[in-house]
Amino acid sequence: MDFEKVAKYSALHPKPAGLTLQYGTAGFRSKAEHLDHIMYRMGLLAVLRSKKTKSTIGVMVTASHNPEEDNGVKLVDPLGEMLISAWEEYATCLTNAEEQEIQNILTEICQKEAVNLHQDASIFIGRDTRPSSEKLSQSVIDGVSSLGGQYHDYGLVTTPQLHYMVCCQNTQEHYGKATVEGYYQKLSKAFGELTKQASSCGDDQRSLKIDCANGIGALKLKEMERYLPKKLLIHVYNDGIKEKLNHLCGADFVKVYQKPPLGLEIKPNERCCSFDGDADRIVYYYNDTAGHFHLLDGDKIATLISTFIKELLTKIGKTLEMAVVQTAYANGSSTRYLEETMKVPVHCTKTGVKHLHHKAQEFDIGVYFEANGHGTVLFSKAAEEKIRQLAKEEKDNQKREAAKMLENIIDLINQTVGDAISDMLVIEAILALKGLTVQQWDAIYEDLPNRQLKVKVADRRVIDTTAAETRAVTPPGLQEKIDELVKKYRLSRAFVRPSGTEDVVRVYAEADTQENADSLAHEVSLAVYRLAGGIGEPPQSMF
Repeated sequence: MDFEKVAKYSALHPKPAGLTLQYGTAGFRSKAEHLDHIMYRMGLLAVLRSKKTKSTIGVMVTASHNPEEDNGVKLVDPLGEMLISAWEEYATCLTNAEEQEIQNILTEICQKEAVNLHQDASIFIGRDTRPSSEKLSQSVIDGVSSLGGQYHDYGLVTTPQLHYMVCCQNTQEHYGKATVEGYYQKLSKAFGELTKQASSCGDDQRSLKIDCANGIGALKLKEMERYLPKKLLIHVYNDGIKEKLNHLCGADFVKVYQKPPLGLEIKPNERCCSFDGDADRIVYYYNDTAGHFHLLDGDKIATLISTFIKELLTKIGKTLEMAVVQTAYANGSSTRYLEETMKVPVHCTKTGVKHLHHKAQEFDIGVYFEANGHGTVLFSKAAEEKIRQLAKEEKDNQKREAAKMLENIIDLINQTVGDAISDMLVIEAILALKGLTVQQWDAIYEDLPNRQLKVKVADRRVIDTTAAETRAVTPPGLQEKIDELVKKYRLSRAFVRPSGTEDVVRVYAEADTQENADSLAHEVSLAVYRLAGGIGEPPQSMF
């Protein structure tokens, strides 16, 4: 390792005094001006990870749905998945080290992980449209170069596109071509094949308004449009030409505030969707004729997709095990509908995409979505082989056609990570094939009213949870109190969990009416305040 070169470059990317950050599910996020040294050091770490895995590693410069002045970075592992936990710890350690400690930490990682320093290293780099992203990705390149790594800079791409291309590269392009064009071609071909059977609907039926959060999604959708069949009429809004990234728009804004984004005029019953800033989340919505806003979030998306796949599995008559993976934040109505009406097993995991993805890998077909609209479908190798074989060799016409549809779903889904563009195309294909309007999709089940609150506490670590964060183990007496409160309301449940980033406890409650959900959430937050060391004023009833 050329430590002289590492030290020389490191001096050009100094660490601000007193700054400590932790690598989480979303990588590192902070104000853009604090990130230069982190980008350089993540370039270094990516090289070691590449040497260790003998694979191409991705580095994505983005802060997703955060405000435009923030930025962030995350590493992408060989099959397009998120960085493994042990290396998250190395990332945190390397980032927070003082300059003179860098050499020792790099040496320690190499020893612990038995990294062969003579192994070649290959890094794919991508960035979003933030004003700070180009300069920060140059700092990543400095880190990669100072350790002698090779890199390919894809420039402006969505986060899911970088994940996709890393996976393509490391599967010798078995998963697809490791180019943006390859991504467009694979998805649009699968979409075209899948929707061939769809009956022609009127223009208003097939027309979709897309809020791109003034981010990278707009740029990439416009590039992709020429590859897509003409029958899909997409209209892009919040394309970043005039307004700020994620400002009063995007999937996160729509989900949190339960209202349409700025910059999008909605006529009654028009189908609309929103991406987030780096295009890895999507939510749908519409206004009804009375002007009421209806949100179709990750739960509704998971239900639509899993129901469709279940119907196709029934047609081909093969016993493939399918399950839906949710978190405790999934609406109780969606869980009930899937388990009781559709007879699809539902599994609950801790919050965080990594946990959902990991659980979904246990099944032949695992559908996972967080309520915020981040999710995808995973097909096991055996399931994929079986489906492709049936699509080719099955003698029964109906079974073969169903298998072909499943094969196209496999090719249309980005299995590496949640992908707004890919998920949108899957949803549009299903709605077209089933002849469903957005209102009919929404009516599959009715969400239970719910409320989320936050309670400030002196130390969030006093709350410890179990059963996928649905039960509090500590402090003593809190879970018993929650159980007692839940009994007062119909169709109700509530849980509390510590925030991963700040000293607050998050409270979730749902019940048969909005008034009851609000009341239950308030009572649970008072119990948290009293039993878990609340600070400041006790929670006030806001409703």
